[in-house]
Amino acid sequence: MSLPTQPILGMLGDNLARRGSVLPLSKGAATRWSKGLDIPYGGDTILYTGHMYQLIPSIEALAGLLGRLEDSPLTRLFGLGRGANRFIDLTFFTRPMLSRSLRREADRMLRNIASLLREAGVGFGYLYGDELYSGALVYDEGMDAVLAPHARRVVETFRSHGVKQIITVDPHTTHMLRTVYPRFVEDFDLTVRSYLEVLAEENLVARLTSGSPVVVHDSCVYARYEGVVEPPRQLLRRAGVDIVEPRLSGVSTFCCGGPIEVLFPSEAGRVARDRIGQLIEMGSQVTTMCPICFVNLRDAAEDSADIVDISDLLLGTAPERSSAPSALGAAR
Repeated sequence: MSLPTQPILGMLGDNLARRGSVLPLSKGAATRWSKGLDIPYGGDTILYTGHMYQLIPSIEALAGLLGRLEDSPLTRLFGLGRGANRFIDLTFFTRPMLSRSLRREADRMLRNIASLLREAGVGFGYLYGDELYSGALVYDEGMDAVLAPHARRVVETFRSHGVKQIITVDPHTTHMLRTVYPRFVEDFDLTVRSYLEVLAEENLVARLTSGSPVVVHDSCVYARYEGVVEPPRQLLRRAGVDIVEPRLSGVSTFCCGGPIEVLFPSEAGRVARDRIGQLIEMGSQVTTMCPICFVNLRDAAEDSADIVDISDLLLGTAPERSSAPSALGAAR
């Protein structure tokens, strides 16, 4: 029995319209990563997270729960659940399932990005609690009508703070601001670049703790839609990394299984396992540049590969691999 997609999408869309995000975050959870970094507030150039890294633990927890319900008769009650969600945020009940270790990892990756930009001499601010979610997941699931007013609200927030240039931290947020928002927002005039593009332009030479060969997994969104293929490779080569290309890479990259993991958990897991099979043909250390890719491939890999976010690799902060399965991995 497959999951009923309409009520699930309805709940996500209702959350965005009513609560500002598909999976509502407190301001503390959204900004926790920045504690102690003393990033200036605002400015004409800002680092914009779009909340994608911060939402990854919630996405994983929800996908794990729905994966366990995929063949359950309880799915017949999802329509009632959507009705209740309009009054009470039902995603609140997934919070006890959030992985604390994944929350720490996501926060660390954002801190890495800020540190790398500083090492490259890039000046930037941050909107802290005034930063809004990008709306990436509702766009990925085809809910343009819900996205349009939210996109205008996000851009008005940027304009009200005098923002002119935006540095993004992940492919989905980059795509939203650079390609999608101009379709919904009149006179969109913000300059949007991925932090990987900025670092490559600034000739950052990263410091690595290991010279092991690294298999590069390209984000579909970066490679196919935003042309971000060479910048991460430039950064890795400058750091002396022996880059290994899988048989499907660049614009021909293979999907990690996201962002369908909430709607089709089993299928997402199958796709991720197929991709892991392709990657480990070439090596056991794999680097990703997207939080969705990171989680989906890590869960699919189990003990067959080390999946490392490129920010950890460039800054030399990758932790020891944990053998404990995540909620999503266990569900699959």
